[in-house]
Parts: sequence; C-alpha cells; structure tokens
Amino acid sequence: MKKDELSAAYLKKARVRLQALSFYKDNEAYSDVVREAQELVELLLKAILRAVGIEVPKVHDVGRTLEKHHCLLPSVLDKNLDEIKRISKRLRKERELSFYGAEDFIPTEEYDLEDAVMAIKDAGFVFNIIQDAFQGNAPG
Repeated sequence: MKKDELSAAYLKKARVRLQALSFYKDNEAYSDVVREAQELVELLLKAILRAVGIEVPKVHDVGRTLEKHHCLLPSVLDKNLDEIKRISKRLRKERELSFYGAEDFIPTEEYDLEDAVMAIKDAGFVFNIIQDAFQGNAPG
C-alpha cells in the first residue's frame, strides 16, 4: 500500500471534516452533519483505493469496488468491510436529500440530533479504520 500525495490530501481533508461535524451538530445543522459525513467517508474510501492501486470510480459509494478488490485491502479494512459498506451505502442514500432536500423534504426540518450523532459515529468509525490501515501500511 502506498500513500501518495493525493491520498494524503484526502486524509487531511477528512480529518478536518470530522472535526467540523461537531461544529455543525452543536449549531443544530443536522442535515449538514449528514452531508459532510458522507463526503468524509467517500474521501477516505477513495484514498484507500488509490493507495492499493485501484482506479477510483466516479461514484459516491465505492463499496462494491472495495468488495471486488477486498484481497488487496489492508486486513483492518477487510475485517470491517461489511460495516464500512453499510455506512457508505446509507450515507450515499442521504447525500442529495441532506443537501438539497425536495418539495416534500426540507433538510433542516427532517434531520435531527439522532441522525447527526449516528453520522458522526459512523464517520469516526470509518476514519479510525482508514487511519489504522495507513499507519499499519500492511496489505490484507
């Protein structure tokens, strides 16, 4: 596994976003917590794909790509792949609604503290796994 400059930049951006989630939560911007958590998870997973030499697809949920190439993943990530895929898929489903909403879905009214806390917990889980993967720097 090789952390290149772009992967390192993704990790740095993800770390800042993780810290920002608490700011959004504390200011009751719960839909922003969900949206930023999704982007954070996406950045982290794309950093891993780059690091193991897999072309990064232009989609927001790369769970299927991770699964397809699971034998190349660091063991800490492979062991937690099902949970990571679940988180990525769930947040991907919330991506547009949490940001844009819809006629019958006002993001600032639909998301609550519970949604924000879950998004922060999930984003932190993925962040810690990816950080461990890069620090361990060992393939599966």
